[in-house]
Amino acid sequence: MTGPAYPPMNAPGSNAIGNFAIGQSSTGTLPDFDWWRTILSQYANSENIISIIEDFFESVDQTRNLDEFFDLMWNVYTAEGYGLYCWGIIVGVNPVLALGTGGQFFGFDEGGTLDYTPFNVAPFYSGQKLTENYILNDDGFRVLILAKAFSNICDGSIPAINHLLTLLFGSSGKCYCTDEGDMTMTYTFEFNPNPVQLAILTQSGVMPTPTGVSYTIVQP
Repeated sequence: MTGPAYPPMNAPGSNAIGNFAIGQSSTGTLPDFDWWRTILSQYANSENIISIIEDFFESVDQTRNLDEFFDLMWNVYTAEGYGLYCWGIIVGVNPVLALGTGGQFFGFDEGGTLDYTPFNVAPFYSGQKLTENYILNDDGFRVLILAKAFSNICDGSIPAINHLLTLLFGSSGKCYCTDEGDMTMTYTFEFNPNPVQLAILTQSGVMPTPTGVSYTIVQP
């Protein structure tokens, strides 16, 4: 069995850029440019000419820069540091999260179980709650970027939100979203989410929330 026949790279109507055939050629590490191919054979034994060309090539060669740009900036799956920060700006998410460090306060059922508790359990709100900034590492921020990219194009349905929850927190345990049918929704965790996970859920803006719909977080 033979594969489909493709037109030559430079044939009229061929879908190619130079020697790169779109949809056919492999992508990845760029091959080093062979500067020896630029030298005529009669000058191959000239030490001075060879030295000048070699030094010039080492000074202007952009192969490594282009390779690193692709790996550290362009490809979100391998990007690091500043590259991920740029991706965060593109999709609209920040690696810095504010973690609440204060205690719980007196509240009511609609406040959920994260910050509010009933009578004789916690004091009234003091008017000030301490927070501290937490910067996600590259791996955590990459997951958040991919989740926000999906959130930007998803339809906001319960299946889509559950897919997001699995993407973000599935490695920690089972979690899901349910529609209560009265303009409210519930995020249910069958494990105790840590402060970073709660900050991602409530502050990062990655979770799509239908207009006018409030949510409650339930945890063990």
